[in-house]
Amino acid sequence: MDLVPALEEPLEQPLKAVLGPATAKVMAEHLGLHSVGDLLHHYPRRYEERGQLTHLADLPMDEHVTVVAQVADARLHTFASAKAPRGKGQRLEVTITDGSGRLQLVFFGNGVHKPHKELLPGTRALFAGKVSLFNRRLQLAHPAYELLRGADDEAAETVESWAGALIPLYPATAKLESWKIGKAIQTVLPSAQEAIDPLPQSLREGRGLLPLPEALLKIHRPHTKADIADAHARLKWDEAFVLQVALARRRRADAQLPAVPRKPAPDGLLSAFDDRLPFTLTDGQQKVSKEIFDDLATDHPMHRLLQGEVGSGKTLVALRAMLAVVDAGGQAAMLAPTEVLAQQHHRSIVEMMGELAEGGMLGGSEQGTKVVLLTGSMGTAARRQAMLDLVTGEAGIVIGTHALIEDKVQFHDLGLVVVDEQHRFGVEQRDALRGKGKQPPHLLVMTATPIPRTVAMTVFGDLETSVLDQLPAGRSPIASHVVPAADKPHFLTRAWERVREEVENGHQAYVVCPRIGDEEDDPKKSAKQKSAEDEAEKRPPLAVLDIADQLVKGPLSGLRVEVLHGRMHPDDKDAVMRRFAAGETHVLVATTVIEVGVNVPNATAMVIMDADRFGVSQLHQLRGRVGRGSAPGLCLLVSEMPEASPARQRLNAVASTLDGFELSRIDLEQRREGDVLGQAQSGARTSLRVLAVIEDEEIIAEARQEATAVVEADPELTELPGLRTALDALVDEEREQYLEKG
Repeated sequence: MDLVPALEEPLEQPLKAVLGPATAKVMAEHLGLHSVGDLLHHYPRRYEERGQLTHLADLPMDEHVTVVAQVADARLHTFASAKAPRGKGQRLEVTITDGSGRLQLVFFGNGVHKPHKELLPGTRALFAGKVSLFNRRLQLAHPAYELLRGADDEAAETVESWAGALIPLYPATAKLESWKIGKAIQTVLPSAQEAIDPLPQSLREGRGLLPLPEALLKIHRPHTKADIADAHARLKWDEAFVLQVALARRRRADAQLPAVPRKPAPDGLLSAFDDRLPFTLTDGQQKVSKEIFDDLATDHPMHRLLQGEVGSGKTLVALRAMLAVVDAGGQAAMLAPTEVLAQQHHRSIVEMMGELAEGGMLGGSEQGTKVVLLTGSMGTAARRQAMLDLVTGEAGIVIGTHALIEDKVQFHDLGLVVVDEQHRFGVEQRDALRGKGKQPPHLLVMTATPIPRTVAMTVFGDLETSVLDQLPAGRSPIASHVVPAADKPHFLTRAWERVREEVENGHQAYVVCPRIGDEEDDPKKSAKQKSAEDEAEKRPPLAVLDIADQLVKGPLSGLRVEVLHGRMHPDDKDAVMRRFAAGETHVLVATTVIEVGVNVPNATAMVIMDADRFGVSQLHQLRGRVGRGSAPGLCLLVSEMPEASPARQRLNAVASTLDGFELSRIDLEQRREGDVLGQAQSGARTSLRVLAVIEDEEIIAEARQEATAVVEADPELTELPGLRTALDALVDEEREQYLEKG
C-alpha cells in the first residue's frame, strides 16, 4: 500500500505553498502561523458592521488597533525643518470619526502624498496602527489604511468580498494589518472543507454543534450575527474537549504508574508531632489531611492540588503529610519558588518540629529526622553536606528552590514531593523532581491563589483538588481601605500616622512598592522618549529605595525602617527577614518578595503604594501577610488613580471582600485568558482563542465528563483519528511521549 504523503492533509500544507514565501515569512515571524490550519484557526477578534462605526474613545494605549471610521477633516501643514529649511517639510493631519469620538492620524514627509489624495472628508476606510499619545490626544502615526468606498475601488471590492455584511477584524501586528490577514484567509478558506473533525460524531450531533468545516467558514465569513454565535459555540467545544482529552489521558497514565504506599507508623514521628501542637486542627485541616493520607496509602502516585486561603494552614497540612512519609521510611521534598520562601519554610518547619527536627543530633528526639535546606546560593560545604544527608537518607525532609531539580541531587528514597505556589512551576519541573524517586513519588501541589473551579479543571486538570477554606481559630480579620492619594492627600498623611500607632502599640508594618529604584536608566532611550513615556505613564511606579528614604526623613522618622527586595544578596535578605521576624525592625519597605509564605504574626499593618499597579490576586496575597496573629490586621491600598477609573474599581473590590475565590473570579474577568493559562500547566499549549474559562464554565465541566468517558472507552483513541490529530497538534511531542508512558 502506498504511503500517503504527509502534506496531503490540506490543513497541514505550508502557507509558503499557498501564499508565497514573502507573505508566509511575515505570517510565521509575526503571528507564529505556519500552515493553512494555523491560519484558519486565527479567528477574528471582533466584527464591524458595515455602516456601524467603532468606539474610538475606548482605544487602548500602545496597542495595534484596526478601526473602521470616516474622514471628518484633512489638513496639510507646511513647515521648516532641518531637512527642509525653506519651509518644504509637510505634515498631513487627518481627523477621523466614529460618531462617538474622534482620532487624529498623522503622516509626515514623503508619506503624505497618497493619503492627501485619497483621505478626503467623507471617505470611509479601515485604519490600522499603534495608538500613541501626542499633546494629550490619542493619535495613529503613519497608519496603514484600506478604503471601503467607491464602486471603482478594487480594494473596497476585495474587502466587500471577504467581509460580506460583517467585516472581521483580526488580531494583527504593525507588519501585518487585519485586512491583509483577511485576504490571506480568503485565499485558504476553500481548504476548510477538508478540515478533519476532532469531535466524535455522536457528541457533535447530541449537542447540535456545526461540523468543523462549516464552523470555520462561518467564523471567517459570517452573514449574520447568528452565524458567529453558532461558529463560536462549536469552536469552544473543540478547545474545551481536546484539552480535557489531553488531561484525561494524563490522569489515566499517572494512575497506571506504580508507587510505594506510605502509611504512617502508629506511634511514630507524626503522632509525636501532633502531641506537640499547641492547638487542635480545624475541621477543614482534618478533612484535607484524611484525603491526603488516603491517597498516600495507595499503590499509585497521589496527584493532589491543595488550595487554601491565605493563612488557612496549608503548610501545616503539608508538613503532616511529609512526616507521614518519613514515618513510612521515605523522604519528602518541598519545592519553593524563591530563596526567601524556602528559607522561611525551613525556619518555620524546624520551629514547629522542635527537637523532632534534630534526628541523629545530640539532644534530638529518637523519633526525629533531619530537616535540611538546599538553595542555589548556599556555600559549597553546606551544600555538599545537605546533598550527603539526602543520599544517605539521614535527612527525611528537604526544603529548597529549583536547585533540588538539578541532576546532581540524589535521594535515598524520595516518597513525596510538595510543590508550593504551583503557578510558578511548569509541568517539566514537576516531572524532573518526580524522576528522582525509585518509583514515582506522591505529589502534593499547594497554592494560596484561590482558583475558580473551571480554571482548576483547565490548568490543573491532571490533579485531584482539596480546598482549605476555613481560617484557624484566633486569626484576626483584616480591615482594608483605599487611600485616594491624589484626591485626598491628607488621607495618606493619616495612613502614616496609623503605621506609627501600630508600632507604638508594639506591632510592626510592611510598606510594599512596585519597583526597587536602583534600576539603571536605559541609555538607548532619548530624553524625548522618556518624557513621552512619563507623560503616558503620568510618572514611573514608586520605588522601595525612594519611599524608604522619604519615610525615614519624614513621617516615620525615629522608627527602625529596613528594605527588602529581590536584587539583594540572599544572606542579606535572610538577615533582614530574621531581624523583622524577631521584632527588631519596625517597618519593612519591600517589593512583592514578601507576597507568599512570609509569616510574622506581630506585623499588623500593610501600606501598598501604587496599589493599582498590582493584580487582584497579588493584592489579596500581599494582604494575607498581616492579621496572622491575635491582633486585627489593617491593609491600606494607596492609589493616585481617579475614582471612576477601572483601576480604582478593582481596588474597591479588593477592599470590600476577603473571599479569595470571589476575588479570583473578578481578577480573571478583568484579564485576558492567556494570562491565566499562559503557564500551560497541563503541558499543552493552551492558547485558548474562543473559550473563556469563567463564562464557559458549563462547557468545560461537560467537556471534562465527555473526555473522561471517551478516554476510558478508547485510551489510544484508535476509533477517533480526527481527535488524535487534534491532540497531536495541541500537545507537543515531549508531553505526548509522557502521556504514552502510562
